Amino acid sequence: MFLLTEKSKKPAVSRNLLMETQYRRWRLEAAIVCCRCCFTVDAGVLGRLPCHLATLNSFFHCINEELRKLSWSGIPKPVRPMTWKLLSGYLPANVDRRPATLQRKQKEYFAFIEHYYDSRNDEVHQDTYRQIHIDIPRMSPEALILQPKVTEIFERILFIWAIRHPASGYVQGINDLVTPFFVVFICEYIEAEEVDTVDVSGVPAEVLRNIEADTYWCMSKLLDGIQDNYTFAQPGIQMKVKMLEELVSRIDEQVHRHLDQHEVRYLQFAFRWMNNLLMREVPLRCTIRLWDTYQSEPEGFSHFHLYVCAAFLVRWRKEILEEKDFQELLLFLQNLPTAHWDDEDISLLLAEAYRLKFAFADAPNHYKK
Repeated sequence: MFLLTEKSKKPAVSRNLLMETQYRRWRLEAAIVCCRCCFTVDAGVLGRLPCHLATLNSFFHCINEELRKLSWSGIPKPVRPMTWKLLSGYLPANVDRRPATLQRKQKEYFAFIEHYYDSRNDEVHQDTYRQIHIDIPRMSPEALILQPKVTEIFERILFIWAIRHPASGYVQGINDLVTPFFVVFICEYIEAEEVDTVDVSGVPAEVLRNIEADTYWCMSKLLDGIQDNYTFAQPGIQMKVKMLEELVSRIDEQVHRHLDQHEVRYLQFAFRWMNNLLMREVPLRCTIRLWDTYQSEPEGFSHFHLYVCAAFLVRWRKEILEEKDFQELLLFLQNLPTAHWDDEDISLLLAEAYRLKFAFADAPNHYKK
């Protein structure tokens, strides 16, 4: 078993590691550039696209698959904005179509603003807008969220999404899903050492408008795959929490039994894990790294996330088993000590999640005793 309970010593950054990161960045840059004719850069080799590919669509499919493979282990910051737009399905693989697609989708989003946003104070929509207005200041990181320009952008994105998706409307938790997209896209235009301290004051208004539209569409793509998490009674989350409980009972019966003996119910801590995709459990920098892999995995946000949550829980088995008091145990699970986590911790978590997926995904009966 790939144990995560013992954290290994972090090695100093070596020249080889830096070279590997640079090489991976170069390969990603090559993968996201799709040429007009039948040439591509694949795995570091410039070559002619094999003539036996039946259609151009097959070519684009190959490019997307290569991009997903390269992105699974993390995406270098300089190419992350474009890579996320491609992986989410927001932009086409064909480089010639991207400018027109961006222009069309950005225009469409601001048409929604013009058509719907003035209705936010109408009686039929005022409760939705009021709840959004209340929730945004509670988000993190505060240094980003409390900037007036950012608050206004988030309010518009969330209100328009809610109005255009009446089956669910706005539900607490959706607001958190805006932040990673916005931060990744804004970092293309500013120099920020830490994503928690992004300052948008120097970003031109037109750039902010485009980032707002891109964030809306990418968030919408994500929510399309997990919308049953946010419909009435949130059945998607209820089901996933139950699946998590059954999975943990198989992979670590001792932890499962300990929680049961102390009457800690999975809904009491794991509901938020599913509702916010672990965004309230790990720092934003870790969420962004996590989403590199989620967007590389088929059904990453809906299916692979389950295995990440299982690995995340078992990661704390030592601390869980040492705690004998219900209240203290629940408080620990709701406030896990991840403030100093970095990419290495997330990589270990993802590796264990992948192992669990490999062991259990194709054997659904293993969920059950």
